[in-house]
Amino acid sequence: MTKRSWILFAAMAVLWGIPYLLIRVAVREISPGLLVFGRTAPAALLLLPLVLHRRQFRLILTNAWWILVFGVIEFGVPWFFMGTAERHLTSSLTSLIICGVPLVSIVFARYTSAHEPLHIKRALGLAVGALGVASLVGLDVRHGSGPWVLVMGIVCLGYAIGPIVLSTKLSHVPGPAVVCGATGMVALGWLPYALRHAPHHLATETWLSVATLSVFCTVAAFLVFFALIKDIGSSRSLVVVYANTGIAVALGIVFLREPLTLGIIMGFPLIVAGSYLATTTKPQNGH
Repeated sequence: MTKRSWILFAAMAVLWGIPYLLIRVAVREISPGLLVFGRTAPAALLLLPLVLHRRQFRLILTNAWWILVFGVIEFGVPWFFMGTAERHLTSSLTSLIICGVPLVSIVFARYTSAHEPLHIKRALGLAVGALGVASLVGLDVRHGSGPWVLVMGIVCLGYAIGPIVLSTKLSHVPGPAVVCGATGMVALGWLPYALRHAPHHLATETWLSVATLSVFCTVAAFLVFFALIKDIGSSRSLVVVYANTGIAVALGIVFLREPLTLGIIMGFPLIVAGSYLATTTKPQNGH
């Protein structure tokens, strides 16, 4: 990867490392459906002036179907299921389960035009990362947590397919237009629910959590993510989930007092090693 790619990768690790902590805090007081609305509606409103200024709103209309598909499988469904699962799983375990996303992505990408060569070093990295995830799940999943791990599997599926839709169906649409359209459509879908379940009072930490999730972890994160996809491809860009796991786990331990388990101790180093190997490009002949 280039220096620019590594900077984008590092930014993504931070922007997608903190949501697990914030979601865990937010769902203590609001429902997962209301959280989805709280993340998407402000994001759409923030991006709308930029889209109108750049005269990109027409692109949202002409590509409305695929933008809707992207929004549902990347935002609408996964965020609801993740918020629901985080009421039963720790933020650390939730973030580590998401590490399965690159593996799922590669399976789907092989049957689309987004397919990228799977050289030996990258395959080894994915395998090492998968071993780390398996160690974590095998050692950390407690009795009664199994169904919620399966729910997180649905989240992984959505996160894996979303970037493939971007690279194959929406590559010609600017990032702000895609995010504005997708978050706007998802927000409209959740609007009736939000109106019926609007709380009378929210704690300051809940407001701050939702605002940060919307502005930084949605608007800023996906604009950076689009740039990363253009630089290194859809499948490889998803390996950022290996890197943001460290941030998510550390935040969960420090701020939520989640335990540093044997699964994390054994699995996380494998996940980090897998991240490095899976993001390296294939060496050229003679180098």
